Amino acid sequence: MTQEHQEHVEDWASDYDIFDPSYIAAPYKVWDDLQQRCPVAHTSRWGGSWMPTRYEDLFSIAKDVEHFSSLDIGVASVDPGGAPVYNDVRIAPIASDPPEHTWTRALLLPRFTLSAIERYESPTRDLCRSLIDGFIETGRADAASEYAQQIPPRVIADMLGVPEEMSDQFVDWVRSALEFAIKDPARAVQARVEVFTYLQSCMNDRREHPRDDLISYLVHAEVDGKRVPENIVLGMTALLLVAGIDTTWSSIGSAMLHLATHPADRERLVREPELMPTAVEELLRAYSPVTMARVVREDVDYQGHAMRAGDRVLMSFPAANRDPAKFEDADQVIIDRAKNPHIAFGVGIHRCVGSNLARMEMRVALTEWLARIPEFRLDETIEVTWAGGQVRGPRSVPVLFP
Repeated sequence: MTQEHQEHVEDWASDYDIFDPSYIAAPYKVWDDLQQRCPVAHTSRWGGSWMPTRYEDLFSIAKDVEHFSSLDIGVASVDPGGAPVYNDVRIAPIASDPPEHTWTRALLLPRFTLSAIERYESPTRDLCRSLIDGFIETGRADAASEYAQQIPPRVIADMLGVPEEMSDQFVDWVRSALEFAIKDPARAVQARVEVFTYLQSCMNDRREHPRDDLISYLVHAEVDGKRVPENIVLGMTALLLVAGIDTTWSSIGSAMLHLATHPADRERLVREPELMPTAVEELLRAYSPVTMARVVREDVDYQGHAMRAGDRVLMSFPAANRDPAKFEDADQVIIDRAKNPHIAFGVGIHRCVGSNLARMEMRVALTEWLARIPEFRLDETIEVTWAGGQVRGPRSVPVLFP
């Protein structure tokens, strides 16, 4: 553990640590305090950064691409050591600015419309039922590791056109790249090399043997009459692999934890399944998993804070979605909340391309679980564990059921 992480946080306004275990497990009081006392906090930890927590500030900064760049979206500055690898890969559109962002996003959008993802709903439903079959007779399960974390890797494997058996490897790569990157940067680098190497082999295969999958689509796509550069195709496929897995399983896992600990909400969803789409939006708001970063392009004064060129700004969408100035009873989960302009998927030009897919996976996962296991509760003899930083979500949600 680094010295940055060992030192206790005395004042979250001037010395926050988003990797502090207490913050990862329950950041809500910190957000409440900052929103009232210091809406734009600062820290020198992890390379230094600013962290706005109010909805209006997150919304404003996300839309200000003139002053805030997305070329580096990592929430911490970490030196992995060793020789640089795959430095020319472009993780577009999420880690790019216009004009590259504009055409790469436009390239992906047709594959993530509501109609385009319909083809994945039935297989996702079958997958959820199969997973439940595996533990329903035991009367217990880990709703995170045995359920939530098993769904997105297999859906993404289907979308990319790679064997479902790769899903466990995907999980290891994603956790290495996101969850363990701070504690073990070398592991993150190795995962990066392995991801790119594997996807490069898939791209080479699709050039010769195209299929009806996303890799084939990107490899053979043209923009302005020219094939998309290989380093951008590689980055886009890697983005779908990494960003499409941890974010969604964290949202599903948080929702499962909520339902395990809030029987009234669970019972109402069982009685009124038509509420599920609205409930999904509220659970996304209340337990938003993703914090992205922006980099200040040039010196700028923001709300009296002198931000310098190169400074990192943490886009805490989860905090914004708990802002009482924007949401009535912001700290309460109201599964029939009628007005819910949450920004769990971001806002502005970088709003998540895969939001329709994530919503579908979450809706199907909760619906199928409640259909088979309408009554369940948290097993309080086993600890709920969390991962945090770039993506926050439960890693273990032990539950018991009749």
